[in-house]
Amino acid sequence: MNDVQARKDDKASNPAQQEARALTPRVDVLEDDGGITLLADLPGVPKDQLELKVEGDALFIEGAIAPSTPDKLEPVYAEVRLPRYRRSFTLSRELDASRIEANLKDGVLTLRIPKHEHAQPRRIAVQVA
Repeated sequence: MNDVQARKDDKASNPAQQEARALTPRVDVLEDDGGITLLADLPGVPKDQLELKVEGDALFIEGAIAPSTPDKLEPVYAEVRLPRYRRSFTLSRELDASRIEANLKDGVLTLRIPKHEHAQPRRIAVQVA
């Protein structure tokens, strides 16, 4: 049995395990006074296959990719064999999860998570007596 056939058999024999496995997208997290910006690389994930959830203090990112294979061709070698991306983060209590803004462009998910008003720095005016 060749290596390609062995991989096919492994995938076919354990579909539940294949469903549970996922790629971990690379992420950059940038912070400023107003909150954080999270950039996640999700190549091949269309908007309708992207799911963002906040449960308690956890943020979940999941996306499905559909590898495109031309008709009548079968993949012999593939470096990316898992059809999903999955990543989770614990959000600080300073962040306002109800005001998250999300944008997906060119395979990059940009999330802006602002801080609560009380957690943002503010200037205090000094009075002269």
